[in-house]
Amino acid sequence: MADVFGKKRSAVQRALADDPARPYYRPLSARGAEVEIDGRTVVMAGCNDYLGLSTDPRVTEAAARALRRFGASCSGSRVLNGTLALHEELEGRLAAFVGGEAALVTTTGFQANLALAALLDEGDTVFADMSNHASLVDAVRLSPADHRRYRHSDLDHLDRLLAASDPASGRLIVTDGLFSMEGDLCRLPGLVALARRHGARLVVDGAHDIGLLGARGRGVVEHFGLTGRVDLVTGTLSKCFGSVGGMLVGPADVVEHLRYNARSVLFSAAMPPASAAAALAALDIVESEPERRRRVFGHARRLLEGLRSLGYDTGDSTTPVVPVYTGGTARCLRMWQELLDAGVFTNAVVEPAVARNRALIRVTPQAVHTDGHIARILDAFAEVARRMGPAPAVPPGARPRRPVEVPA
Repeated sequence: MADVFGKKRSAVQRALADDPARPYYRPLSARGAEVEIDGRTVVMAGCNDYLGLSTDPRVTEAAARALRRFGASCSGSRVLNGTLALHEELEGRLAAFVGGEAALVTTTGFQANLALAALLDEGDTVFADMSNHASLVDAVRLSPADHRRYRHSDLDHLDRLLAASDPASGRLIVTDGLFSMEGDLCRLPGLVALARRHGARLVVDGAHDIGLLGARGRGVVEHFGLTGRVDLVTGTLSKCFGSVGGMLVGPADVVEHLRYNARSVLFSAAMPPASAAAALAALDIVESEPERRRRVFGHARRLLEGLRSLGYDTGDSTTPVVPVYTGGTARCLRMWQELLDAGVFTNAVVEPAVARNRALIRVTPQAVHTDGHIARILDAFAEVARRMGPAPAVPPGARPRRPVEVPA
């Protein structure tokens, strides 16, 4: 008789069983450009706090004030007893910042994307980039809609899928803005054109680009000059905003529908007061201190250039998400441990987060890093290259790598 608890171990679990490296669930002490792990201080090069706001005194003090005033939890969903003036203020600010009629904030970014399931009915079709975040994948799985996946950033493939679909059905294109593992940007101008040509709606998840890209930090939509041309934008407050929570920004009637129909909103406790206050304080800083964006992009360019000069394959990234492709899982885990031994904490990313044999070390600079920190990261990779032999070469025929520029 089958036992639901008797599941086979995943590929990564099997790899970990035979390898002393343990890159997952490792407790860290303190936060910032440097962290403590196993009693050692190392450079943190694996954190999504791109602008370094999670430890900014203005952000932490705003959270502390809200904690003292409102307590640690709202102890209920937004629709019942969980809405505070803080939530409504944050929604108004985010709608104005991102560029939409209205906004809805959720407890996590994952839940913001799950809310999309409430827009989908039987007979609808979703067209999704194969490299989309897991939360977008799960949103489609929760809905009765058909799921069509197009090859990563392959607009010709997407065009064919759209042309073959029923023009009478509801059709939705969903994509990450900045892909969180590859570090490249979606081809938004082409996506907008295809959506209009085929009568489809377009949703962009700006989790890793809102606060980072664009002249005013408003994300990939602003970066491409397409504000108002995307139907709905989702995002998270756990990256550039130093807090936790999610957002959906778009037409007022769509946002209102989600307020009363999205299960991830209706049946989950509201974002804690401290998190909402922290996000508001961070938004003030994002709007008033563009030098943070310039600094992190400068670090990213230096890392990309340095890693490529060492022979590492960093794919098509032009952003502060810097992938270093390692090939198989075993090599990835070993490289992660070697880098940690050299004093740098990174992220080991293996299947199912990426395709098999496309494992990678993910490096993410922060605005709070100094030039010395970036030098230490590159020195660590140089040392690992000497220990582990030649790094995988950058594949021939890769798309041209044009750096993303942040205006002064």
